[in-house]
Amino acid sequence: MRYLAEVAQSQDIKKQTGKNFTAVHSGPLNELQAYQFKHPLRDRPAKGKLFIKDHLDLTGMQVSLNKMLPGTAVPFTHSHKQNEELFIIISGKGQMIIDSQIIDVEEGSSIRIAPDGIRSIRSSSDSELIYICIQAKSNSLSQDTLDDGIPGNPPNW
Repeated sequence: MRYLAEVAQSQDIKKQTGKNFTAVHSGPLNELQAYQFKHPLRDRPAKGKLFIKDHLDLTGMQVSLNKMLPGTAVPFTHSHKQNEELFIIISGKGQMIIDSQIIDVEEGSSIRIAPDGIRSIRSSSDSELIYICIQAKSNSLSQDTLDDGIPGNPPNW
């Protein structure tokens, strides 16, 4: 099943590529409402959600940029078959429900959820919530940054 991230006509994603990188700029995070996500099993698109995996040609993770207006919520709970998720709250306040436990979240919160965790998220009634969600296959990281990094020369800015 493939998900569609539709871009509003007035919004252009700027993309730059090189031999070993892909960079995109989707605009200011507070303007994420210009994007919408249409899940094939739901009637209406969700505004303020942009999956960037395909735009960045990612091969080991899925990433979405998200903005929820004050008082809005994801209208369902879900879990995953294989992917753990990392939610990084950029601004605002809200709550997550994970396995019936309610957790307050705000700017600076980072929440990891195992695949089996049943989850949902909502913004507070007086604050929009901007967050990044990263998905990767659980237990797939075979090395740490210090083990994988190869030191190089100082940059020549």
